[in-house]
Amino acid sequence: MKRAERIKHILNNFDKESYRKDLIHWFKEEQRILPWRENQDPYRVWVSEIMLQQTRVDTVIPYFNHFMDKFPTPDALAQADEQEVLKAWEGLGYYSRARNLQNAVREVVSEYEGVVPADAEELGNLKGVGPYTRGAILSIAYDIPEPAVDGNVMRVLSRILHVEDDISKQSTRKLFEGLVKELISDEDPSSFNQGLMELGALVCTPKTPSCMLCPVQEHCRAFDEGVETELPVKASKKKQKKSPYLLLLVQNEKGDVLIEQRPDTGLLASLWQYPMVPLEDVGHEAVAHWFYGEYGLKVEVGESVDRIKHVFSHLIWEMEVIKVTVKEGTLDHERAIFIAPEDMEDYPFPVSHQKAHPHINR
Repeated sequence: MKRAERIKHILNNFDKESYRKDLIHWFKEEQRILPWRENQDPYRVWVSEIMLQQTRVDTVIPYFNHFMDKFPTPDALAQADEQEVLKAWEGLGYYSRARNLQNAVREVVSEYEGVVPADAEELGNLKGVGPYTRGAILSIAYDIPEPAVDGNVMRVLSRILHVEDDISKQSTRKLFEGLVKELISDEDPSSFNQGLMELGALVCTPKTPSCMLCPVQEHCRAFDEGVETELPVKASKKKQKKSPYLLLLVQNEKGDVLIEQRPDTGLLASLWQYPMVPLEDVGHEAVAHWFYGEYGLKVEVGESVDRIKHVFSHLIWEMEVIKVTVKEGTLDHERAIFIAPEDMEDYPFPVSHQKAHPHINR
């Protein structure tokens, strides 16, 4: 069955108008007070939606407020140094979001005179603006009826419409985008899309949906059939790879700390960190020899002071924190520097390495 026919089949005998009305009414009455809703300027909506990807709302709020204070306009963000932007993002994770956002905003400033485009194609061509972000900006900031479909929305509609397609598949996302195009309100697309998002966040939650509190319960096919906890269907994730490391807190005779900048591409690109020894390649007994080869410094490897576990979406870092003292030599590493402990606040570190900060001798 073609997608258009499938959409028509799914929505057969579904009261779209009543569902729309109930959802929007509930959202307008019950929506949370959030800083990005105070002023739905396209730039503010854009920043909030990028921050909210893979991140909880209560975590994002202080970051959003700080970020908007520091970079209140597209011009301010476009002109900022990347390290300054990464520092403002420090702790929020998924740092490529920040770099893509700044690069895209620079394009908005240079190509669109600082005005976020209201054209779907132009907006979607910007770095880091996928179908969901594009739909959120267009519907929330510009009141254009465009679908904004993420995992929350697919979960809600899987239950409302009893759709058993695997939501991890791109074809399923396309199906739900088509369904939202049919369901969305032309008069108030902003409240409709935000209502779907809010419903998924507050009521139609992943494991224990609050069906008795749901404003659209009477429209929900999964609830009617008693299968709401079995939806959505989603293929299980691959097991994350575990990577063991020694994290080295290296200080010289002055007490300065050795830090290094990660590569400009890839995981945690351009952030700063302490040296990491891959234990899969180098044993504990060979650390001093490995370190001399990598950094040109002779060191004394000291005691273990902590263990840090940091979970990424695809891998797990298991790090043993070791104190190290420089004995002699000259630093020979193009991306590493010594800094005074009091200057560490000037450098953006990933959360995993921030956890080791308290062990630095100050």
